[in-house]
Amino acid sequence: MRTLIISDVHANLTALQTVLEDAAPFDRVWCLGDVVGYGPDPNECISIIRELPQLKCVKGNHDAAILGEISILSFNFEARASLQWLKSVISSENIAWLKSLEERLVLQNVTLVHGSPNSPVWEYIMDVRTAQEKYAHPLCLCSGRRDA
Repeated sequence: MRTLIISDVHANLTALQTVLEDAAPFDRVWCLGDVVGYGPDPNECISIIRELPQLKCVKGNHDAAILGEISILSFNFEARASLQWLKSVISSENIAWLKSLEERLVLQNVTLVHGSPNSPVWEYIMDVRTAQEKYAHPLCLCSGRRDA
């Protein structure tokens, strides 16, 4: 079985389409959150992601911010501006889908989170020692850090 792992789409339709085309064929998809944020196409990206085969998706910090679950004041200026705009254009159906996402999914011996197992939506793991202390599963997939 071929698994595609995606993360931090940030409503970038062009990038999402390119990744899906380049990665095909795949049997299932694991999405590590931040489907929305920054980009101009939140509804289109969510619509595509929702239809991916055997999708398992967790909520990221940008997804949680759109839902009002975390304060947008925690974000940099560009992210705050983007989140404000996204709130005005995202459909109620897609809001409901984002609300349905879990912060953490445990699939046999794999844990899916956006941040870390300790703080699934928001924490960044910056070094190996911290990772070893926080990860209880043999394999944990996380995102939320572009420069790590």
